[in-house]
Amino acid sequence: MFSNIGIPGFIIILILALMIFGPSKLPQIGRAVGTSLREFKDATKGITDEIQADFKEDVQAAKKDSLK
Repeated sequence: MFSNIGIPGFIIILILALMIFGPSKLPQIGRAVGTSLREFKDATKGITDEIQADFKEDVQAAKKDSLK
């Protein structure tokens, strides 16, 4: 995700965030971003698992049909 930014870009973003939000708000913002990312990953994992399960069922049904 951050591979295109690089270390110098990340440091500049961190300094800007520190200047804009201040040192007292930065931990709260970091926690909120972390929580949001975790929820997003959990939601996408659930969707991916559901699609994979449906795909496995379709493959099994196709195998049964081809054996008949």
